[in-house]
Amino acid sequence: MSTATEGGRAFGDSILDSQYAQHICSCLCLDLEMPALHRFNPALLTGTNGAVARQNILTSHLLHVQILNCQALPRAPPPRPPAQIWVWMNFESPSHSPGLRGLAGLFNWTMSYRADSDVFVPYGYLYAPPAPRPFSLPRKTRLVAWVISNWNEEHARVRYYRQLKEHLAIDVYGARGLALADGSVVATVSAYKFYLAFENSQHTDYITEKLWRNAFAASAVPVVLGPRRANYERFIPPDSFIHVDDFPSPRRLATYLKFLDKNKPSYQRYFAWRKKYEVHVTSFWDEHYCKVCEAVRTAGNQIKTVRNLASWFES
Repeated sequence: MSTATEGGRAFGDSILDSQYAQHICSCLCLDLEMPALHRFNPALLTGTNGAVARQNILTSHLLHVQILNCQALPRAPPPRPPAQIWVWMNFESPSHSPGLRGLAGLFNWTMSYRADSDVFVPYGYLYAPPAPRPFSLPRKTRLVAWVISNWNEEHARVRYYRQLKEHLAIDVYGARGLALADGSVVATVSAYKFYLAFENSQHTDYITEKLWRNAFAASAVPVVLGPRRANYERFIPPDSFIHVDDFPSPRRLATYLKFLDKNKPSYQRYFAWRKKYEVHVTSFWDEHYCKVCEAVRTAGNQIKTVRNLASWFES
């Protein structure tokens, strides 16, 4: 079985498609010259909208975190004060992250959903609780749901949906479908057997809350369209999801979903992993701040510079 985080951190929906977003590209500016904090002392975390959140920080270095839009960063040398650490923070895919070529040599660290980031904060992760908890599958009265707010006819997910719906009834919520009350995604999707966890673009590790929250937290089997199956299997069991690439055509996928609908034992096998793992959906933005604190404490005086941000993130 693929690796799943056991007590570790690992995160899920496109920022453009979700309520979490403020900026596609942001920078965390960490000032290390201010007096040190003591254990459990609150640090002030200042966001781009001027709001201040209080967070207990277990570190002796991180004093102030400010989120800035990348476009507001200075470019003239020296661009970064020597006592500051600049972290490039982005949870959108390369397809929706313009302007990266002008950021070479500007940041010390990267923070994103990519596992090879300096500070890795995925949209969700699986963890093994100390003691197994009983899992009860909600009553399923409907077949397939899809929630989408960023509708674009050029996206692969919309093109695939248009082919799939020719062979299968799909309830669409959001921009081009049924109304969905705020905060009701999980409750709504829990009545469905399957959820279309279709990403807005296909890139390495770009597995968003479409999988973690909309499908897993709602106890629906995710039908995924995103990176390759092998990429998903780095984070979740291979028998926990259905990949569109497993089938030569949308018609064949529709046939398989109809088969599972009529064969309860086969359908329930997609929940076998629930005997061992629980689902965590990462919380924006408090968990991100905590991960930066951990990184500062671990790095000490070993600070690097990201020389070619674009080539790394677009690879």
